[in-house]
Amino acid sequence: MRILLSSVMVDDQARALAFYTEKLGFVKKQDIDMGEARWLTLVSPEDSSGVELLLEPTGHPASKVFQKALFDDGIPLTAFAVTNVQAEYERLLALDVEFSTEPTDVGSTIVAVFNDACGNWIQIYQI
Repeated sequence: MRILLSSVMVDDQARALAFYTEKLGFVKKQDIDMGEARWLTLVSPEDSSGVELLLEPTGHPASKVFQKALFDDGIPLTAFAVTNVQAEYERLLALDVEFSTEPTDVGSTIVAVFNDACGNWIQIYQI
């Protein structure tokens, strides 16, 4: 068993695509019209055949409630690995990305948390 796809809920797929590609640097892999939404996946530019991230629209009422509850409580929906949290933090700040948590040493790694502008807090952690 392997993980080949993971989802992140977004309240606007077009805005999410712009944020995740233009600011975070992911690359669009699949973009299939599904009627009211799109099957829209991204990959890391470092591994184009790796795990795909699905920008999943919050069309189901339960997903909106879940997403809002996590956001209101400051809980990251997911986490992305980076080699240098401080450098990534500074790069994203320069792109006007909002952070709730600056780079913080938590013992086993360094983390920071930012707003993806699509309804989620996202954590980055240093590998």
